Amino acid sequence: MQAVTLGPAGTYSHRAARAVADDVAFRESVTSIVNAVADGSFERGVVPIENSIEGSVTESLDAVANSDVSVVQEIVTPIRHALLAQSEDFDTVASHSQALAQCRTYLDENYPDVALEAVASTARGVERARADPSVAGIGHPDNVGDDLQIIAEDIQDRSSNATRFLVVAPESARSDAGGKTSLVVYPNANYPGLLLELLEAFAERDINLSRIESRPSGNRLGDYLFHIDADAGLYEERMAAALDEVEGIARNGWVRILGSYDTRHVLY
Repeated sequence: MQAVTLGPAGTYSHRAARAVADDVAFRESVTSIVNAVADGSFERGVVPIENSIEGSVTESLDAVANSDVSVVQEIVTPIRHALLAQSEDFDTVASHSQALAQCRTYLDENYPDVALEAVASTARGVERARADPSVAGIGHPDNVGDDLQIIAEDIQDRSSNATRFLVVAPESARSDAGGKTSLVVYPNANYPGLLLELLEAFAERDINLSRIESRPSGNRLGDYLFHIDADAGLYEERMAAALDEVEGIARNGWVRILGSYDTRHVLY
């Protein structure tokens, strides 16, 4: 099996993807990864969906909502950030925008005058540091190689820093098995109590929602769809009943059931 994830080699996404497949290819954006799975180019894609410090990755939310894919697993891995450079003399720090945000306190306290440069991935920032002595990158300490040095380790704002990755697959691979279910609901409606109705469909059946998040539908201002993670599997009668009710609430819109899956914790 070949998986596709954010590149180049050495990203945190790459580290998570190696838990899925030995053969890993790379793309430069989450959207292109999800599209490559939807069109059959790859059997699996691995995309970051949520970080414990910075929250949800909105590009991932939008990509899975807009593509015909399923979710077959989630991978949770701790994030350890290091500052990597050719020397301590640099004037720019380059990394993914999420990594820069996760290290905001450290950078503010220790390098208040350096420029921050957002690039496509942490590994791309480390590449910048290898090519330019005036640039430092933020990435996993294993990416240091022979031509960089570790200026500082564990620079993330919180030691509990962790990221959830979704393993996406073709829609045909969707499973009813697993203890967690993800779905996207577009009610195509707006009235008092709409969100309460959606929540009650699960609460009345004792189903915990571990995440619910709204995203603009893109159709008009003030129009939203909802990403929902429920702690129940599609094989459960209570979940089937809840989804029947949700589909009735969203009868003027649509419900995309991404599938049920289990969580895998990967430590590095």
